Amino acid sequence: MCGQLRWDYLGCTGHPSIRTPNIDALAARGLRFDRAYVQSPICGPSRMSFYTGRYVRSHGSSWNMVPLKLGERTLGEYLRPLGLRTVLCGKAHMTADIEGMERLGILKTSEIGALVSECGFEVWDRLDGVHPTGGKVPSHYNAYLAGKGYDGDNPWQDWANSGEDADGTVMSGWLMKNARLSARVRLEDSETNYTTARAIEFIDRAGDDPWCLHLSYIKPHWPYIAPAPYHTMYDTADVIPAIRDDAERKAPHLLLAAYHAHRTSKCIARDDVRETVIPAYMGLISQIDDEIGKLMRYLDDAGRPTGRWSSSLRITAIISAIIGWAKRNCFTNNPSAFR
Repeated sequence: MCGQLRWDYLGCTGHPSIRTPNIDALAARGLRFDRAYVQSPICGPSRMSFYTGRYVRSHGSSWNMVPLKLGERTLGEYLRPLGLRTVLCGKAHMTADIEGMERLGILKTSEIGALVSECGFEVWDRLDGVHPTGGKVPSHYNAYLAGKGYDGDNPWQDWANSGEDADGTVMSGWLMKNARLSARVRLEDSETNYTTARAIEFIDRAGDDPWCLHLSYIKPHWPYIAPAPYHTMYDTADVIPAIRDDAERKAPHLLLAAYHAHRTSKCIARDDVRETVIPAYMGLISQIDDEIGKLMRYLDDAGRPTGRWSSSLRITAIISAIIGWAKRNCFTNNPSAFR
């Protein structure tokens, strides 16, 4: 799974210039759901709908950080009784229903409490991302970066999510004007590469018992800053024009008007911002594709002598990024807004 991966920014779905040969190969040998629609344009609720198979109005997690109700059965809980070890590596955006757990006397530190707090998955390594003002964030990835010599209280933000200008000044990747810079982190230590490495580490250690690994990449989610060489892989010539119609702004719905008035919406509505951000966004997608290729080769190499690996590997991408007239406009402008 990938965060904010648009349906139409893959080679297999018709993008004219993006390079995604490994995802395309998976699509060619797998089953493509080209009439499946996300149930929310917001990360957390969309994921909760995927994990539960239910509408947002049913599972109740209507916004990021809104807990998933304790009684909701999730993908991990459906698969575990079938004999699979269900494991998470990467992003989940799950918020546990602590109030419900306390009411039923379930401790989060207990075996069942740990599972229902993580959509029914055993956590191998959870990476939900980091905000620039979060200070020192306790995470395996931050500890990993510190161990590799990246300094600062929050190396995830200062190195993986930041670049440097010509004078060596550290520039935040959260600011879209900096999307053309390369991330300060080395490619092999970036979020995407780290997540793949951790997934391979799990598979190495899992043995022959059956398992389901939920490999969930943070990227290409904002902040849009890619490590070298992916930050220069694409340019403005690769940016597809937004679908725009002035009619949508005439007497808009109150909710739509509020979205249009949001600061981020006004920013991404500008062509110069789109032409800066989208090439970096595409680079992040191609980086993920290369990492998926690395994982496929690993599985093939591991499977030749033992026959352990099934050809039924699945990859899903369910969360849509709205890079059209307005990023906060979750309802119009983009053919893939709900795919």
